[in-house]
Amino acid sequence: MKRKVILYMAVSLDGYITDKDGRTNWRNGESEFYQGDYGKSGFLSIVDTVIMGKNTYKKIMDKEGADNWPYKDMTTYVITHLPDEDTEAIKFVNTRMSTFLQKLLQEEGKDIWIYGGSDIANQVIRENMVDEYHLTIHPIILGGGERLFNDKNKEIKLHLVKNVAKNGVIDCLYEKQ
Repeated sequence: MKRKVILYMAVSLDGYITDKDGRTNWRNGESEFYQGDYGKSGFLSIVDTVIMGKNTYKKIMDKEGADNWPYKDMTTYVITHLPDEDTEAIKFVNTRMSTFLQKLLQEEGKDIWIYGGSDIANQVIRENMVDEYHLTIHPIILGGGERLFNDKNKEIKLHLVKNVAKNGVIDCLYEKQ
């Protein structure tokens, strides 16, 4: 079965993935006591590869540390011009995103998760390589920060496959038409 490239991200109602200070602590829906994960655990079961940029990698490392890497059961590729030393689960890649992704798509495995940030996401969007856009839209207007979609992207028509609302958060999945 062909692997899919899935852009899976949390986004504010006005299209931001971080606030003006680069934080993501606003991703909690209407009630801070909600215990669900908005479908993330189900999503994680269909992917075995994570792709992110160096800034996203650094944010996760600063928060979790190497011993608590949250994606140990997957292979993480960090796209960067300043590679670090590879580990068993984390590989640093200094190559053109579309070329690297084409190579991964030829390999056996589960689907591929485009995790972040917006620069990595938009490189894949510009090349029209995203098969599914899986967004969790949170009930907040941030008014600034890091935008998910930039203005260099071309028009891509999508088809809504599913949407589920929980705790004010809309979990939606779109496929390319």
